[in-house]
Amino acid sequence: MNKDNLLIELGTEELPPKALRALRDSFKSGIQAGLESAELSFGSIDAYATPRRLAVLVNQVETEQQDKVVEKRGPAVNVAFDDAGNPTKAAEGWARSNGITVDQAERLKTDKGEWLLHKATVKGQSLKQLAQGFIESAIKTLPIPKPMRWGDSTAQFIRPVHTLTVMLGDELIDAEVLETKSARFIQGHRFHSKQGFELDHVDNYLSNLRAAKVIANFEERIDIIQSEVTRLANELGGRVIQDDDLVEEVAALVEWPVALTASFDKGFLDVPKEPLIVTMKDDQRYFPVEDGNGQLLPQFIFITNIESRDPQQIIHGNEKVIRPRLADAQFFFESDKKQSLESRVAKLDSVLFQKQLGSIGDKARRIAELAGKIASLLKADAQAAERAGLLCKADLVSDMVSEFPETQGVMGKHYALNDGETARVAEAIEQHYWPRFSGDHLPESKEACAVALADKLDTLVGIFGIGQVPKGDRDPFALRRAALGLLRTLVERDLPLDLNELLSASAEGFGDKLSNQTVKADVFDFLLGRFRPWYQEQGISVDVIQAVLARSPSKPVDFDRRVKAVEAFKSLDSAESLAAANKRVGNILAKSKESIDGKVQPNLLNEAPEKALYQLLDETEQTVKPLIQDGNYTDALTQLSNLKEPVDEFFEHVMVNAEQDDIRLNRLNLLYRLRQLFLEIADISLLQ
Repeated sequence: MNKDNLLIELGTEELPPKALRALRDSFKSGIQAGLESAELSFGSIDAYATPRRLAVLVNQVETEQQDKVVEKRGPAVNVAFDDAGNPTKAAEGWARSNGITVDQAERLKTDKGEWLLHKATVKGQSLKQLAQGFIESAIKTLPIPKPMRWGDSTAQFIRPVHTLTVMLGDELIDAEVLETKSARFIQGHRFHSKQGFELDHVDNYLSNLRAAKVIANFEERIDIIQSEVTRLANELGGRVIQDDDLVEEVAALVEWPVALTASFDKGFLDVPKEPLIVTMKDDQRYFPVEDGNGQLLPQFIFITNIESRDPQQIIHGNEKVIRPRLADAQFFFESDKKQSLESRVAKLDSVLFQKQLGSIGDKARRIAELAGKIASLLKADAQAAERAGLLCKADLVSDMVSEFPETQGVMGKHYALNDGETARVAEAIEQHYWPRFSGDHLPESKEACAVALADKLDTLVGIFGIGQVPKGDRDPFALRRAALGLLRTLVERDLPLDLNELLSASAEGFGDKLSNQTVKADVFDFLLGRFRPWYQEQGISVDVIQAVLARSPSKPVDFDRRVKAVEAFKSLDSAESLAAANKRVGNILAKSKESIDGKVQPNLLNEAPEKALYQLLDETEQTVKPLIQDGNYTDALTQLSNLKEPVDEFFEHVMVNAEQDDIRLNRLNLLYRLRQLFLEIADISLLQ
């Protein structure tokens, strides 16, 4: 079977940078699915993407499908022929549809009977015949939320398509996709190679593009940008503020990355660095540089798509562009400092949080009250927490945050320090939004934790309290993120707070605004439900999580200790046997109609195995209960694992459902006591 290299390239106008990787990967998957569906084998498949192209290069693909023999079963023999042995109409119709006569049919014999059979050879199609079909299918699966039309074309794509190249080795494949016919012409760099080039062979695609100042490999452009930016930052005596998303976006904006350094007036450094960084990165896609102490330097690095003979002109142009943006930030900062954060709290009353729950000002007052209570529980500075809670949303009505929303919280900190608030209050204002995303850092001080917890609790209880629970992908108030942030703060900061107490305190702050009577139970269940995906990301199996969830521990720190203990227990040799025994005990007790209270009468223990189990269980309880009280579940379960042998012996030699009522009840109480001891930690019967 002949094999060759296949190239498929769509040449377009500039594609959306943030979608480029997804488009590339989807295009590759679609082409691969088409080849696999056509049963055309290939060696490997590489995908390329630049701002002006999506391409797939398939190495050593079969150029033609293999012929296939297709078996087509006909009617049963007893139906295909009448009593005289003549073909029936059913048989003749089937034969005719297959282009044969009845006497040319073969027979298929099975245990269930005999049928007419026709083996048809289906000739394989060539890759040239199939290409257009699977290219069209691949395009249809691309993640394009809003396709567009261009010119007088009826075709729709994410951006106008200018070229299509479908080649097998040195041969052009005749195809037409999105009203564009396949041709050898490949777009070069928009400025350095306006004329493009004619591709003579697939194997020359990447080298010809490079000669036309296009680096087709997305990852290579990322590597170049990271390397060049790091090199230039070192030359400036600083380091780049790491941002992988920015690097990727810039790599999706250029085909020939060239890194340059520019500077700005040192006077702008009087402004907090955060809004300066935001305007450089988000507005201009620049790379800010800081020194070893984390102080911003008055230089930045940027990537241009042109290898200029006079780079100073490009540098000057970018310096000219950034100056008014930095000047805006400077103006907002100086203007905002003229009003205190406290004076802005009243303005929050005109900013709606949620129409049934009131304004942001109402929310801030609830946060303040709840943060004070939480801080008291943590033996922290309740007054500082309450003050930070009251002020934590005030920067939302500042000019700076209105212009640069990403700086909320951090600008609150700077304005608080400017107003003479304590560092503890200022830091809590900034950190009450933490963690902002998965893996983000957590609030540091107990006061900051108190405000962060109060904010998240207020949102969860408030929104659940008016019946607006998340459904499917819809979560407009980011309740899932708030829940996970709350749990992470409690667990990773080792804060021994009870969720039920926190939810009750939060609900009280709403007065009569909440219509959902089961709000506390609903939020509690929602929070426990977030443990499952969190622990699964850490590699903990679902059955371990379910074993702890079955006991519904209300302190997340305690929940975490139980999960880790059960995970360790599961690896013990005795775990499987004890899990099975717990399941068996649970089933026995569930079926029993006796009044079971766990009180065992030693004088009714007749069999040696039940006496041995009772004695070891009694000793184990004395050791384990103090460990459980201290939250040392790992050692407790290790001690409980010693019960494996007497439990196994009991079930092998003792009849639980004895005929004598008192003996049967005594044995059930013994098993109940055993089961309850395990249940004080988790329901290990759920372990697989």
